Amino acid sequence: MLSQSPARSDGRHAQDLRPISVKWNPMGFALSSLIVHSGRTAVLCAISFEDGVPNWRKGQGKGWLSAEYRLLPGSTPQRQKRELLNLSGRTQEIQRLISRSLRAVVDMEAFGERTLLVDCDVIQADAGTRTTSINGAWMALFSGCERLVREGLLPVNPVIDQVAAVSVGIVKDQLLLDLDYSEDSNADVDLNVVMTPSGHLLEVQGTAERAPFTRKQLNDLLDLASDGLQSLHAVQSSSLER
Repeated sequence: MLSQSPARSDGRHAQDLRPISVKWNPMGFALSSLIVHSGRTAVLCAISFEDGVPNWRKGQGKGWLSAEYRLLPGSTPQRQKRELLNLSGRTQEIQRLISRSLRAVVDMEAFGERTLLVDCDVIQADAGTRTTSINGAWMALFSGCERLVREGLLPVNPVIDQVAAVSVGIVKDQLLLDLDYSEDSNADVDLNVVMTPSGHLLEVQGTAERAPFTRKQLNDLLDLASDGLQSLHAVQSSSLER
């Protein structure tokens, strides 16, 4: 059972998301940009659009989407070194996750042999940086493609579905939604879930950090994530109606 008492450090109930806010277009030269806050985690997401595709993609009549992710210096209590050519395994994993999540809801044939580039730079990290990046990147991507349609550069918006992501976990035998760092760093189980509004799963990343978990606990975590993701999809849609 989920606790109905505000036992978490920030006063949330077990099934509550962190407060979410979006600031649009902080970058004047990007196709679309925003800063998305999820509690104390903040990510700058920007979209660019370029002619051409990677060599292996040429001649297929299809476009491509690629994402980059970085923790900026000053985004954590101890300064993060800039990752340039030598990316950590964590950084590579997260930017691949963002790329896969977005490509799953984009019609690559709709924009020909051109490339959509997604940049996610973490300004402040308090856990959930990958999920917040996906949530903000989808909003920026949809908005940027709408702009391309308005400007006559695309016939239709190639973003054909919505996607959001959230973390869930088990901390001291309690199932929690949208973990902050104090919870994530003490979780027995940590799960990241990426989903469409229709409930189709795009990705599930789960780890038993301290103790194995049961199939029932996995199902309960997925149910908790699904409820939170429905709220996140609603926040995304509302933010696009600015």
